[in-house]
Amino acid sequence: MEDEIIFEVTPQVHRLSEVCTDRDRVDAELYRRFDVKRGLRDINGKGVLAGLTNISEVYAKRLEDGEEIPCDGRLFYRGYDVKDLTQGFLRDKRLGFEEIAYLLLFGELPGARQLREFKEELAERRTLPQNFLRDVIMKAPSENMMISLSRSILTLYSYDIYAEDTSIPNVLRQCLNLISQFPMLAVYSYQAYFHSIGNSLIIHQPQKELSTAENILYMLRTDNQYTAFEAAVLDLALVLHMEHGGGNNSTFTTRVVSSSGTDTYSVMAAALGSLKGPRHGGANIKVVQMFEDMKGKVADWKDEEAVAGYLRRILKKEEFDHSGLIYGIGHAVYSISDPRAEIFKKFVGELAHNKGYDDEFELYTMVERLAPKLIGEERKIYKGVNTNVDFYSGFVYHLLGLPLELYTPIFAVARIVGWSAHRLEELVSAEKIIRPAYKSVAERRAYIPYGDRKDEEN
Repeated sequence: MEDEIIFEVTPQVHRLSEVCTDRDRVDAELYRRFDVKRGLRDINGKGVLAGLTNISEVYAKRLEDGEEIPCDGRLFYRGYDVKDLTQGFLRDKRLGFEEIAYLLLFGELPGARQLREFKEELAERRTLPQNFLRDVIMKAPSENMMISLSRSILTLYSYDIYAEDTSIPNVLRQCLNLISQFPMLAVYSYQAYFHSIGNSLIIHQPQKELSTAENILYMLRTDNQYTAFEAAVLDLALVLHMEHGGGNNSTFTTRVVSSSGTDTYSVMAAALGSLKGPRHGGANIKVVQMFEDMKGKVADWKDEEAVAGYLRRILKKEEFDHSGLIYGIGHAVYSISDPRAEIFKKFVGELAHNKGYDDEFELYTMVERLAPKLIGEERKIYKGVNTNVDFYSGFVYHLLGLPLELYTPIFAVARIVGWSAHRLEELVSAEKIIRPAYKSVAERRAYIPYGDRKDEEN
């Protein structure tokens, strides 16, 4: 019989963790003394310039008399304003995911033939290796779909006889496969988990004639049914989450790991690990959980004083998860407005009205209005704060009936396009492994022979 793995934290590990905490803590004053850009950002929140890209631009400041002035946020995909891109396909009543994916990957908006052929290319790749669902996804399902996704991606390496080939044609092939497969991997991972906790297992194969957004709803829902408006809102969410500059954590991870020369599957698994974190892709889950907590503790959702009181207690680490964060408010780059949130908001309101969630939507808009002011009163902040796209995306997924476990994987379904574009650009343009510097602040010490050492009190 094999020995059992120890999962609990033993008293000895507790003691050793206190040693780690004590020895690993770097004095905050040293960061100032050596002018270290913590988080690769300066004191004003501006990111350290680490690379160049043609893929997208996050614009939040304008230059005026040599001084950077915060302004309304704008987001550009390959030089096109994302507001213009989304208005274009929404005005034509088209779904935009595949069109904008083409733009990000190849740098130009596709014509009718190019778009048709690209959609056909992705449709042909919506498949998994034989028995992959049974042998990989259904075995040891995880309650965290991001872990299941990562495991699936790394396992796909074993099915690819050209897994280590980093030539551009082969990497593009791998990326197109993953863009097509991510929706299946995400939904099937959830179905496997849902089945593991005592529910019926229902698996629907993707349909070639459906878009990415339509297939997600088709595969996930027991009856395969969805409305055109539901598909349009989910499609818009995918487009807005598809790409956000090279400096966001998961995309920078993609660039860093790609620069080492490793394979595509390892790169995407690393990016997934980054996106999983609550400070990144997991934020939309936190928003929904925060609002559920708020609704349970604020009797009258229309009472501004009661809502403001709850938000103040959050900032004082007295409510919700005691992090002191109002999730969905604030962004590393935007200080006045997040264009993605602005584009999204009117569709969120319409969807909420259609689903009978007007009161919840009014609560969201109240928090959107109150939170920046309260943060300004309670905190010393170096720049303004605003609603970010995560503030509404989790609410949208809830309105669409998506399970909480799929919120971050849906983000990954969109962002795999941006990761792919940045991986290709890194391989084409970069010539060096990314390696920033860390300065050691440890004192140098003389070696102590084993027999002369004394046990220290932990």
